[in-house]
Amino acid sequence: MNMSFQAITSNAGVQNTQQPLALRQGQVFHGTIKQLFPDQMAEVQIGGHKMVAKLEAPLKAGDAHFFQVTGTAPQTELKVVTGPMGPQMSQSQQMNQLLDTMNLPKTADMQKVMAHFMKEQTPIAKEQLIQAEAWLKNLSGPEKQQALVALTKMVELKMPFTNEVFSALMNGQKTSGMTSSLQQIATLLQNDTSLPADMRQTMLGQINQLAKPFATETGGVMLAKLVQTLQNPNAAIADKLQALQVLKQANIVPQNATVQNFATTQGAQIPTSAGAIVGDVMQATPATIKNSTAQMQTWVANQTTLTDAQKQQIMQLTERFTQLPMTTQTIQSFGKALQSQLLDAFSTNATQQIFGQDQGAKEQLLSLLRPVTTQNQQQIFEQLAQQLAKPQPAFIQNLVTTAEAEVTQAVDGKAMAHAMQHVMKGLGLSYEAMLNQKAADTQAIAQMLKPQLLSLLEQPISQEMRQAGEVLLSRMNGMQLLSGENGPQQQLTMQVPLSFLGKHTEATLQWSGRTKEDGKIDAAYARILFYLQMDSLQETMIDMQVQNRIVTVNLFNDNPALKALAVPFQAMLKEGLAKKDYQLSAVVVKTFEEQNTPKPRVLKQTTTPATGVDYLV
Repeated sequence: MNMSFQAITSNAGVQNTQQPLALRQGQVFHGTIKQLFPDQMAEVQIGGHKMVAKLEAPLKAGDAHFFQVTGTAPQTELKVVTGPMGPQMSQSQQMNQLLDTMNLPKTADMQKVMAHFMKEQTPIAKEQLIQAEAWLKNLSGPEKQQALVALTKMVELKMPFTNEVFSALMNGQKTSGMTSSLQQIATLLQNDTSLPADMRQTMLGQINQLAKPFATETGGVMLAKLVQTLQNPNAAIADKLQALQVLKQANIVPQNATVQNFATTQGAQIPTSAGAIVGDVMQATPATIKNSTAQMQTWVANQTTLTDAQKQQIMQLTERFTQLPMTTQTIQSFGKALQSQLLDAFSTNATQQIFGQDQGAKEQLLSLLRPVTTQNQQQIFEQLAQQLAKPQPAFIQNLVTTAEAEVTQAVDGKAMAHAMQHVMKGLGLSYEAMLNQKAADTQAIAQMLKPQLLSLLEQPISQEMRQAGEVLLSRMNGMQLLSGENGPQQQLTMQVPLSFLGKHTEATLQWSGRTKEDGKIDAAYARILFYLQMDSLQETMIDMQVQNRIVTVNLFNDNPALKALAVPFQAMLKEGLAKKDYQLSAVVVKTFEEQNTPKPRVLKQTTTPATGVDYLV
């Protein structure tokens, strides 16, 4: 029995956020005849979609059938593959009838797949059902449900039914284990001497950087403390020599630098940097010093990284200088005094403005020590942090411990956002997108972990290394496949391994929202799910919904004390949301049992799990 569908109307009665139904040849789906019209026309309900079809055989209104797509051009043609399925027919009976008609085996896994797609009312082809059954056979009980979610995604987004895509979606759903995957790769790289040395060192260096998202900030604080030691007239000469040696090893000061003369103003500088300002003053002549001094004073007045007291000290130094005879020796003395004051000021501020903006205190301090460009500032700080990770004398090690503690205390929401951006960039999650850019930074791309993994898998490596690399690469691909557009609907899935506060943790973000007519994200509507596995609170789930900029937070946890503990933070949350033009409606705290909500389950990993907290946002 065949019928031809015509796209006379579609999606009738469905919200305009839903995509039009697109059928492909060979797919099977469940449909219901809703209404009959003259000239053998009928309205057919297919899941959440409605279409008007021309019937080539009489069907009865209200009956449900399974149809198979036999043609798509010039119009969709369907074949009825089962008889009428009335409400009196159980799902089991419907499924058995469909399996018999399609000549499919009635195995437990096939029935599980068929039951799932019947419930979802999602079109699926016979060959896809056979492949899905084969995948489910190799999975354990909890993983089978994850597989069904992945299969639905593959069908809805018309992804190819390949092992690579299925594995990527399965791994992309996991909310833990990425840290252990990175650690496993690092261990294998350290022990595998058959790989090219430069490849091993580059990959190990990138993995180490991922494990230290605050390396730049720690390096900045350490730079400040080393400079403070050298500037301190009361510091022991042995401590000063050790501080100078670290700066030499990190290539921040010249190898011929001395304790008395370790800063430089030579070479190319960022025009607006402290190093450039001091260099301009020291290179001035009696004829040009007035102009250089005026430019310096304007620069100091506009410096947001200097305090008012520090600015006043510099202005007083300048005023005393202008009273002296303008000679080359006087200019040099003034330049060195100005340099010393700026070294003191920026080294002090760098320990207090740890998470400052670009051209902050630590960047200005660096410019006073060596020629530097905006592009290599972060790299220099990271190199210093790496150098300090090696065995150091007791004095230097104490400075490192203090610096790490100060960075930890300064961590806030903005710092965590910075850390996540650092890790995402280092992983190379935007690798393919960057390749498509005309002005792509090929050197920066090459440093990302994903392209390095792709190169590694092209090498003749051990089976263990290949498996570990494929799993990690699959997780990255899975996050990309699970993120994207579905009409005006937007979804983002992201897992970020983080190391901070002395712990390893993995933050998994799952956000869904929609776009406006102009294509921009509609910030007034969204849904965010947080899942946290913590040492003290254990399982915690937060369902945050945003409707017309009104925020409702539902928090589920079995700790009875949490309801009272959450009260003092609600005012803070309300104030923070108000600053972003959002209104907090309510914060509801309940146990899983009270809400009749099952606890979320995290897939167990075969490798040793990292300690810390898992977040599903």
